[in-house]
Amino acid sequence: MPAAFTLADLPPWAFDKEDGGDDRDFYAEPRLVTHIDDGAIAALSGFYGAALPPGGVICDLMSSWVSHLPPNVAYGEVIGHGMNAAELAANPQLSRWFVQDLNADPRLPLADASLDAAMICVGVQYLQSPVPVLADVARVLKPGAPLVVSFSNRCFPTKAVAVWLRLNDAGHAALVQLYLEAAGFAQIDTHVLSDGSRCDPMYAMVGRR
Repeated sequence: MPAAFTLADLPPWAFDKEDGGDDRDFYAEPRLVTHIDDGAIAALSGFYGAALPPGGVICDLMSSWVSHLPPNVAYGEVIGHGMNAAELAANPQLSRWFVQDLNADPRLPLADASLDAAMICVGVQYLQSPVPVLADVARVLKPGAPLVVSFSNRCFPTKAVAVWLRLNDAGHAALVQLYLEAAGFAQIDTHVLSDGSRCDPMYAMVGRR
């Protein structure tokens, strides 16, 4: 993706999906599986330990039955969001949770400046209106608080947006950076957690409110 590329340059089909059906139907059955391998999970957990504030109120967006948070770090509250109630109820790291389709409604049921951090793990590729969603994440973060957006090369291809499927890892990082910039995040940094040589590739983009 060229350095001067902007979201306005994306083609009209960029956020289309092969499966245009209701996302709630697709996620209706719980999937109690992990979507990245053990090495990538370990790398992400270690990164969370350094990037997320201990004792803070954090929100795990687009979550499931695992949050990959380091087990040796205590957080004040972990709020989970996802598309399947059974998966979220099975997640022992969540203090509370809510179900919401962000493609239908990007507004989070959280107060302004109420979070010390937020994260989205291997989910950003499914957002059809990523900028409004991330802008609302910025709303609920405290000034200076981080949003960690992590991704690999794994996805449900029929539910990932078209532009994501046409890009490589470097292109994904450039695309997520465009999302974060357009949503008002600053100090955006890219971290290569795994290059894919020994486990699934894993990248983390960190933007601050």
